[in-house]
Amino acid sequence: MTQSDLEDLANYVCKNKTETQTIELKSAHDGCPKRLYDTLSSFSNQDNGGVILFGIDEKANFCPVGVYDLQDLQKKVTEQCQQMQPPVRAYFTTTVYEEKWICAAEIPGIDLSDRPCYYKGAGKIKGSFIRVGDADLPMTDYELYSFEAYRKHLHDDERPIERASLESLNQEKLNGYIYGMKLERPGLAQMDRKLVHEMLNISRNDVPTLAAVLNFGIYPQGYLPQLAITAVAIQGKEMGDVADSGARFIDNKRIEGTLSEMVEGAIAFCKRNMKVQTVIDEHTGRREDIPEYPVAAIREAVLNAVIHRDYSYYTEGTPIQIDMFQDRLEIHSPGSLYGRLTVDQLGIAKPDLRNPALAVMAESQTEAENRYSGIPTMRREMKKYGLPAPVFENRRNEFVVTFYNNLVQQAENESNVADKEDPDLLSFCRTPRTRREIADYLGVKTVFYVTSKYINPLVEEGKLKMTIPDKPKSKNQKYFSASHE
Repeated sequence: MTQSDLEDLANYVCKNKTETQTIELKSAHDGCPKRLYDTLSSFSNQDNGGVILFGIDEKANFCPVGVYDLQDLQKKVTEQCQQMQPPVRAYFTTTVYEEKWICAAEIPGIDLSDRPCYYKGAGKIKGSFIRVGDADLPMTDYELYSFEAYRKHLHDDERPIERASLESLNQEKLNGYIYGMKLERPGLAQMDRKLVHEMLNISRNDVPTLAAVLNFGIYPQGYLPQLAITAVAIQGKEMGDVADSGARFIDNKRIEGTLSEMVEGAIAFCKRNMKVQTVIDEHTGRREDIPEYPVAAIREAVLNAVIHRDYSYYTEGTPIQIDMFQDRLEIHSPGSLYGRLTVDQLGIAKPDLRNPALAVMAESQTEAENRYSGIPTMRREMKKYGLPAPVFENRRNEFVVTFYNNLVQQAENESNVADKEDPDLLSFCRTPRTRREIADYLGVKTVFYVTSKYINPLVEEGKLKMTIPDKPKSKNQKYFSASHE
């Protein structure tokens, strides 16, 4: 960081009067803060690191107050950095800002394989922190475990489910899977049944793995009750909104079974609760039913949730959640993104697989491609439907996919059209115009919407006339202002 960068940072903080995900303020006017461990830990444990800015006081309305002694401050901050495991190396920059000395300590993020960074005096469990907004919060047991699982290549989909037995698996499905794998891998045919089960991660010492139970189990939830999908359809735009009848949910379903059965059940629930728009093709006259959301996008999102969710002990009590609101569809998957993958890399980089054994089995049972095509498919399908791009959020202990329907687009369309009164449209139609030309003039993407909302009412009022009145659905149809015949 240069002195100019530090001045820009101070200007930003003083103007916006806020700390951020990567900026922490400490006044240091009367001495070095004695407890920097929380922030040193949290900044080290995030990819972008962070900056501790000394000499600006949050309690004094974010005004510069200066630091007591630049040399001593840097010395004592460095001493605290050495109390971290692994040790933190801060990079200091100083400058005069509004006639006061201020100092920035840049804290780089450490490599994922070295996390968590923690204060040795408190130990790993109590001394590890994570940055959430402008706060440093203690890491949960799950967050600590997720680092360990990645570092040690622990895969919870391979852990044995002691209460289950091989007899609790659907033998027809299991035999079909093994047969298919032997065709692809001839070496398996030379092994006995028990060794095949081990090689294919179906069992450990004759005890079925979690992956096998969820893919081939006759009733997986008998052993893993919460590894299911809960789905609700809500009347309004927020959880808690109620219908006119007082009902909290329009529909409420717990979806159980194998992974493939849960995927199909989730899609059926969404289709049952989606609005369907009927469109007549103006060229062919053929009727087409268009669902509120593309089913292919929903399928990919649900597949990603059941295959890539966290299956550790820490999250096995949390089901996948599907929430259908008036304006959007949300799919919540327990567990944050795995490994080094970030939201910006989704659909671009090839991620590390959290559940490789389960993914291979699911590929045969659900027709999941397992070729990193899910995210691009969601984006492509939403674009094809003229809907906003899907939103992906990597929250603290869950990953959320949100699909927005056309209510947002319609609101924008109506807002745009509201600025153009009928007389303007009628003036535009002094020259005969097609439906597409009128839609473009109004700034609306959907010809069907413009036809039903604006063209047809004006035709019924006699303000617009058709160039081919005996063939109202003709692809060559144009409309012109009645006052300009």
